[in-house]
Amino acid sequence: MTKANQNELFHRYYKRWISMYKEGAIRKVTMNKYLMTHQWVIKLAPSLKVSEMTRINYQQLLNDYAEGHERQTVMDFHHQLKGAILDAVDDGLIERDPTRKAIIKGRTPRTKKPKYLNQFELHTMLTQLDLGSEVNWDWFILLIAKTGMRFSEALALTPNDFDFAHQMLTINKTWNYKESGGFLPTKNQSSVRKIQIDWQTVIQFSELLKNLPEDEPIFVQEKEKVYNSTINNLLFRHCKDAEVPTISIHGLRHTHASLLLFAGVSIASVARRLGHASMTTTQKTYLHIIQELENQDVDLVMRSLSGLS
Repeated sequence: MTKANQNELFHRYYKRWISMYKEGAIRKVTMNKYLMTHQWVIKLAPSLKVSEMTRINYQQLLNDYAEGHERQTVMDFHHQLKGAILDAVDDGLIERDPTRKAIIKGRTPRTKKPKYLNQFELHTMLTQLDLGSEVNWDWFILLIAKTGMRFSEALALTPNDFDFAHQMLTINKTWNYKESGGFLPTKNQSSVRKIQIDWQTVIQFSELLKNLPEDEPIFVQEKEKVYNSTINNLLFRHCKDAEVPTISIHGLRHTHASLLLFAGVSIASVARRLGHASMTTTQKTYLHIIQELENQDVDLVMRSLSGLS
């Protein structure tokens, strides 16, 4: 441990740590979160040295950040800093772990809009779609509602990804819509998957995709700039016309998962269909639905037991 290292400003140490351990190892969207955290450290603790990273100073950093952010965002900020700080402890630059017993504060979350539609609401909204003989964004909306795909996964679909004979759709890439287009790998290895599709979707898309280039994206052109907000606005209009809660395209993914769970599909099957890295992700995301189903199970158990007397 050198005095020079101890006297280094923490935000400079953190930037070096990001470059050393995260650059090239994580997705660009995740990397941007680390870089944003770095900018906040510069803003909130510009003169804090590595050796001064005590529990009190770390807690003060979290508290300052929490003044303008919700608790979950503060938790993310904490996790993005913690890895670098623990490495500094391991390297002897900081004597004790300052993140131990850190208190996560933050603003009360704003009232959240509905994340998903129930079955009746979804059916009502889908009747508003203009599903003609040509590919359009309404077909895109329908396909996400039927499969629960991520936005970038659906953009990357080509006719080759459909196996109509076996009612299967292969997900093995995403579309780089945030930049200049082009195919990218999936979010994680678990996202590479095959999704079973219903016969109605098979009939509709087998007709729709006739004569389209087999290995080119169905919904976007090679250099076309696609904005998530454009498709969301279209979906909002359909929801309003159907007089159902307005949700986003990502909300359609939540809708798909919630309908499966309420239908009795196992968490493991839903996790595989959505391409989640683990069932834990599915359980956390749909905890409120799982709890509701557990309450129904309790009622069912009690009715079953009461009939034994």
